[in-house]
Amino acid sequence: MWRSVITGTGSYIPTEVKTNQEFTANDFFTENNAPIGTAPEVIVEKFQKITGIAERRYVAEHLTTSDIATLAAEEALKDSGIDPETLDLIIVAHNFGNVVAGTVQSDAVPSLASRVKHNLRIRNAGCVAYDILFGCPGWVQGVIQVDAFFKAGIAKKALVIGAETLSRVIDRHDRDSMIFSDGAGASVLEYREVPETGSGILGSSALSHSLDEAYYINMATSYAPECTPGVRYIKMKGRKVYEYAIKLVPEAMKNCLDKCGVSIGDVKKVFLHQANEKMDEGIIQALYKLYGIRELPEAIMPMSIHYLGNSSVATVPTLYDLVRKGKDDEHELQPGDLVLFASVGAGMNINAICYRV
Repeated sequence: MWRSVITGTGSYIPTEVKTNQEFTANDFFTENNAPIGTAPEVIVEKFQKITGIAERRYVAEHLTTSDIATLAAEEALKDSGIDPETLDLIIVAHNFGNVVAGTVQSDAVPSLASRVKHNLRIRNAGCVAYDILFGCPGWVQGVIQVDAFFKAGIAKKALVIGAETLSRVIDRHDRDSMIFSDGAGASVLEYREVPETGSGILGSSALSHSLDEAYYINMATSYAPECTPGVRYIKMKGRKVYEYAIKLVPEAMKNCLDKCGVSIGDVKKVFLHQANEKMDEGIIQALYKLYGIRELPEAIMPMSIHYLGNSSVATVPTLYDLVRKGKDDEHELQPGDLVLFASVGAGMNINAICYRV
């Protein structure tokens, strides 16, 4: 039996720590450009209770998204032990390209994947490099694509990266700006012959809802009336995103497990996109309720949201890298463990992968 196996992982966690306290100096406005009467200190306190975020990481000024994608990629390649020249694919998931510090302009030409390949000094022209835009589920979708390429006989080795510098596209007058952060996670995948109980991807699921849901997360001008007209920042309809995710993500995750013929009781860990603590807890509870289970297994869901924030496409690969390498004190993985990767984000898009370590 041939399966797509993760043979190496890496991540880049930015060095600049941004605490919640630092946001108390901001003036917050509603989407109708009206000042929020509540004191910033109270807004920040309520924010932490809902999201679980106490601090987040921002990249240093001299770094861009493609830079940190490269750093994560180098670590993953070293971990895998493969020669980078043998890669058939490099896929970089992001949403905003490179945004240079002090600017608001997105730069995605050439693609970030091409820049990463350039930075890695890979000469092999048969290594195809391209980007994927799929909202926060981008890295998961990249892995799903690689699995399809492998099964089609088009490739045997691939590098999938999720990288983002959201700190450069946030409106500091928007309460939701406190959610977002920067980071990069990468994985090397190889198509390998394994026993039936061996490691690899068992199956996947993906959905796109783009009628009423297409603009739940989008780009729009600042909430502050005095800000420069025409400059656009990432915006989110928080309540609608929450309701959408709670209802539909658990169903997609169950669909993935059912397609693989896997029992929910066999799942050891769920690596869920680190959107916010309340939403993630609601999703995992709803998933188990679909199976008639009210009591969650102990330590089923690792979380990094509390200290890393929401780095979009980077959350799942970064979290998996940390747990896989024993850098999370509360979670560990053993060979043969069954895990579920799942994400939700702009599009609106949902996906999930069932994977045996």
